[in-house]
Parts: sequence; structure tokens; C-alpha cells
Amino acid sequence: MSFTRRLLAWWARAARDLPWRRTRDPYRVLVSEFMLQQTQVSRVAEYYPRFLERFPDLETLARARPRAVREAWEGLGYYARASNLHALARVVSKDHGGMLPDTPDDLIKLPGIGPYTAGAVATFAYEKPVPAVDTNVNRVLRRVFFDPARGNGQRTKDVWELARTLVPRDGKRAWKFNQAIMELGALVCKARAPNCRECPVQPVCKTGRRLVRRRGAETLSGR
Repeated sequence: MSFTRRLLAWWARAARDLPWRRTRDPYRVLVSEFMLQQTQVSRVAEYYPRFLERFPDLETLARARPRAVREAWEGLGYYARASNLHALARVVSKDHGGMLPDTPDDLIKLPGIGPYTAGAVATFAYEKPVPAVDTNVNRVLRRVFFDPARGNGQRTKDVWELARTLVPRDGKRAWKFNQAIMELGALVCKARAPNCRECPVQPVCKTGRRLVRRRGAETLSGR
């Protein structure tokens, strides 16, 4: 598919080197996903290694006191995330032998995990060919594949179904695809100022083609 080929080619040359992308360790992936909820990447990159130094594995986190976990999280905000992560570690330690589940259906039963995080941990830690639709992915898919005239009228269920059909069946390629589409939303297909002229998938994007044509027409008319 042209969209996937263009996306992965762009990812190969433009991807940021982020510490959580260098690991497939389920616990480390999990920590990064909890931290990245409603927090900028630059901020997480600062706190992520500190937290892992203090709590290097799930069992260490499970044994920790709530106050110690909160102290390690201090400055990141949204402290319910720290409480949920701590609760999750205790549940996994007690009920799963310290092993984080590898499927979205099992992951979503754990504290603090919703559909996106379940998909993200399954694909980024275990290389499962499953979708992970966060805010960035949702925006990219709506703009590329759905009628721009409808705006945000498309159902969330439809976006997830589309993502499921797009994810490559090969696990390693699925990992790259999910990382790449998130990266595209973060760096190029931004919410308020999409850079359509520099977007690698603009030629196959319904919204991108429309915006570029409109801007070109405005330039020709002297506006």
C-alpha cells in the first residue's frame, strides 16, 4: 500500500532516537507509555531514566511504598498515573507471576490501561501486529483516509477498524508502522499547523491534497 510504503520510508530517515524505542522490555515500554500520557516527549526523556534507575524492574516497583513512587514521579504531574502504574505492578506481581501480559485483551484489564496503552505495550514490547491509536494516530488517519468535509464526524470505532486493517501482519514491521504513524502526527501532521507540503504521505492524503490545492489556488489569485 502506497501510504505504508511512504510512511515507513520517511520513518527510516526522520525518526527521533528516543530511549524507549531502543528496548523491547515490557516493563520499560510500560513505564514510557504511562509517562507519555499527557506529557511532552522532552519532559519524559528527562524523567524516564531517573525512574528506571530507582525502580529498575516490575518487582522492585511492586514492593515500593506509595510515597516513594510518588516522589520519583514528582514534577511529571497527573499523579494518578503513578498510582495506577504502582497498582498495576502489584497486580502483575501477584496474579501474573511478575510477567506483563502480551495481548491487548489481557493488558486492558490492568489498572490504568485503556485501549491505546494496551495496543502500544502489545506492539512495542511484544511486536504484536495490533493497532495503537493515540491522539496523533487518530488525527493522521482521519485526515488521510476520511472525507475532510466531515471533519471529526467519523466514529472512533471506524478509525480503530481502519488502523487494524493497516497494521502490517509482520511483528517487526508492525512495530515500525505504529511508531512511524505516531511520529508523523507529532512532527508533521500536527493538530493546528499541519505541514502538508513536507508530509511524506500528502500525495495519498485526502485532506493534504485538498489543502495544498486550496493554498495553490490562493497563491495564484494573489491572496
